[in-house]
Amino acid sequence: MDHSDHLKQGEKGAWLSIIAYLILASSKLYIASIGNSDGLRADGLNNLTDIVTSVAVLIGLKIARKPPDDIHRYGHYRAETIASLFAAFIMMFIGLQVIIEAVQKLLNSAYTQPDILTAWTAIFAAVIMLFVYRFNLRLSRKIESGSLYAAAMDNKADALVSIGVFIGIIGAQFGLFWLDPLTAGIVGIIICKTAWDIFKDSTITLTDGFDDEKLTEIKETIDKDPSVLRVDDIKGRIHGNQELLDITIHVDPELTVAQGHEITDRIEEYLYDKHRISHALIHIEPFEEK
Repeated sequence: MDHSDHLKQGEKGAWLSIIAYLILASSKLYIASIGNSDGLRADGLNNLTDIVTSVAVLIGLKIARKPPDDIHRYGHYRAETIASLFAAFIMMFIGLQVIIEAVQKLLNSAYTQPDILTAWTAIFAAVIMLFVYRFNLRLSRKIESGSLYAAAMDNKADALVSIGVFIGIIGAQFGLFWLDPLTAGIVGIIICKTAWDIFKDSTITLTDGFDDEKLTEIKETIDKDPSVLRVDDIKGRIHGNQELLDITIHVDPELTVAQGHEITDRIEEYLYDKHRISHALIHIEPFEEK
């Protein structure tokens, strides 16, 4: 299965998330309005931001499948990253709104006891999201999709948020009315934290950042090849879900072109087998003692 097929498979997970979030968000917001639960309302708004994120992933996956053209010689894989960055701004805006409303209610002691139906809605939603999480996690590992894996982690976080909302509503049933708006505020913080993480990862990717520790591990892998006398330089960048490397190695100057080509083929196999990197530009230079 090539990378384009992987992206097409990944769309299934994105669609599952979108459908689940649409159902859960509409259900939570409606039941929260009739059941007077700030926590469930915040959870519903959280799911609305998740719809935006899932749509961004879906759009990114679709655009990323487009073949290279005269302008985009490396393909369109970064479209997914740009879509994620856009989603992060929307999530941050909604998260701040939730926090502001929760703080105002806590300061004004504007408490109401939520209906018990809102608690059962929250725990039911948690169970649904755990199923979605398991599906997307398995699919992300199968197709080696970083964005779908991140979506699966978000699914898991949403399930935990709903469990927290359930606890807050149950606490309010025993007279701890402040627990419900407090839970709403915590959900708002989680939304903002998720938005920040997406923003940070997206900007690092778009500015050609790369994990320095992973580069060190890759260098150690290349150094183990007996024909590589020195790894002179190694750079990495992320293009969508693909990691691209530029490597300069020094070898015996007496080797033939065919032997040098054999070395690069061998290193490419190392990189894929150990680090799942399928795109590496390897430059060979003659070894000289420094």
